[in-house]
Amino acid sequence: MIRGCSKNLPRARGKHNILGEPNTTVLLLGNEAIARGAMEYGIGFAAAYPGTPSSEVVETLSSVANELGIYVEWSVNEKVAFESAYAAAMSGVPSLTAMKHVGLNVAADPLMTSAYTGVEAGFIIITADDPYMHSSQNEQDNRWYGLHAYIPVLEPCDPQEAKDLTYIGLELSEKLHHPFILRSVTRVSHVRAPVKLGIMRGSRAIGSFPRNPGRWAVIPENARKMKLRLLEKWRVIESNLSELPYNRIEGDGKVLIVASGIGYAYTSEAVETLGVEAKVLKIASPVPLPKRLVEKAVEGVEKVLIIEECDPVVELQLKALLKDMDLRVEVYGENLLGRRGELTLDRVLESMAKVFKVPWSIPELIKPPIEPPPRPPILCPGCPHRATFYVLKMASKRLKVDPIYSGDIGCYSLGIQPPFNAQDVIIEMGGSIGLANGFAHTVKERPVVAIIGDSTFFHAGLPPLVNAIYNRAPMLIIVLDNETTAMTGFQPHPGTGVKADGSPGKRVCIECIARVMGADYVDVFDPYNVRTALEAVEKGFKVVMAGGVAVLVARRECSLNAARSGRLSGVYQVDTLKCIKCMLCVNELACPAIKVEKGFPKVVENLCVGCGVCNEICPVKAFSKIR
Repeated sequence: MIRGCSKNLPRARGKHNILGEPNTTVLLLGNEAIARGAMEYGIGFAAAYPGTPSSEVVETLSSVANELGIYVEWSVNEKVAFESAYAAAMSGVPSLTAMKHVGLNVAADPLMTSAYTGVEAGFIIITADDPYMHSSQNEQDNRWYGLHAYIPVLEPCDPQEAKDLTYIGLELSEKLHHPFILRSVTRVSHVRAPVKLGIMRGSRAIGSFPRNPGRWAVIPENARKMKLRLLEKWRVIESNLSELPYNRIEGDGKVLIVASGIGYAYTSEAVETLGVEAKVLKIASPVPLPKRLVEKAVEGVEKVLIIEECDPVVELQLKALLKDMDLRVEVYGENLLGRRGELTLDRVLESMAKVFKVPWSIPELIKPPIEPPPRPPILCPGCPHRATFYVLKMASKRLKVDPIYSGDIGCYSLGIQPPFNAQDVIIEMGGSIGLANGFAHTVKERPVVAIIGDSTFFHAGLPPLVNAIYNRAPMLIIVLDNETTAMTGFQPHPGTGVKADGSPGKRVCIECIARVMGADYVDVFDPYNVRTALEAVEKGFKVVMAGGVAVLVARRECSLNAARSGRLSGVYQVDTLKCIKCMLCVNELACPAIKVEKGFPKVVENLCVGCGVCNEICPVKAFSKIR
């Protein structure tokens, strides 16, 4: 897919290569390339909420923020990140906001209005889509947002284009006074490839904001005028994109292949593999489709094959354009490629072979002589969430209750697996407390437990908590506070008291918020101290069964962070003379550092991190720390 890679090229590790000299070529991750493109343009403001596969964009910018004079922050959610960057662009400061695809749902409210008001400086919205849902709850295609909001979408096919189109998007945004979306996908964001660096402008981080309510205050009287101007501007945008050099026609033939984003990389390889002659229309701006270029590309063709990932966004626009032109040609796209999962080279080859009527079949996979056992994702050794899930299960048994577990997005989603089975429903960020509000009023015979992470609590947990307290929705809320945003790469959040660039911020206290809001019972426990944790959870259940809202904060640093820094260390072993083979540590705790050997539990020393929870739950204290 990516040609010309050299093992001798320097990789972008830390500041050195991302700040490389113009005209040098380095290996960059797609997201690092996006950050470099923004740096070359001279952005002065960047805000995001971490979410795979987008996180490295702002992580990269934060690593050089102080050196380049860029303000960079991890915001509490995508809506706040969008609004912050939007305001910077209103005040004449080039800005960027980044999020994974589902994050744009959170930011959709200001997104829609930003097209009405426009901006004064370049404003680019990075949406990292996740086809095949490698780390996401759905597979939405955010190019639809461009059509819906009248915001143009740029789509790179590799890291070099990711850098270049980020720069061009900011440039066009500033020229046209209009926000731009750059849509990446996992295979662009997380591939590493050679990128030629350009000249970096100086950052523009300070702006001004002259009062002009007629432009910025979107009351109905103003908004009606803005909508008319927006429709006129949309035609200007379409014209500009027709001249974009990254939209181009290559080759010739009776079959036109229209390839968008990563689909172009696969198309180039498939044409060569099959040895067919084709005209290729490369699309880097799927929304709006460059009309004049399409009209030129379809001249003299008999068939059109559209290669795009996920939904038929280009296909539907192209079909409408062909109908307006009264041009009757065979069009293939979704009917061959489908909508589900990631676009792959094999899928493109198979579809192209059918259109060109050439022989091709998917190579048969060589099966290994022994099938490796399945390896489902599990909580890490020493993960404090494992101890919390154990305590929840034990408290439920002791009180003879069968809770509804309303789960959330984070590594604690793994609580859905045996032996905990403590996530009955997982929908979206903040949905744990939100859904619990409904269950609390409709399912009377079962207590509701909402399980949410610390970063997610700040992201989307506050409004539903207010709702629960105000509307008297009895529930037990467990905030799993491991003092970081672990699942997306250990970014800080308001509860850590550390800002994006590593400088000190003001720590926001989760339990203090819950108390001020008026929760009936608030407590903090250490999951490693099983006895006190069990007491706190049991008391929380009793408050809920009496009609109250209980908030418990399970606070213990992420075991990976703690072990890496030396704050958690050691190895336990089992005394087989003491062990009664109850297997509580194996069957109920399910720590991956404990296996069964010769009928006894045995600690796998190179996995154990020394948390000691196994000994906490052992009825005969058969575990002891050996180092």
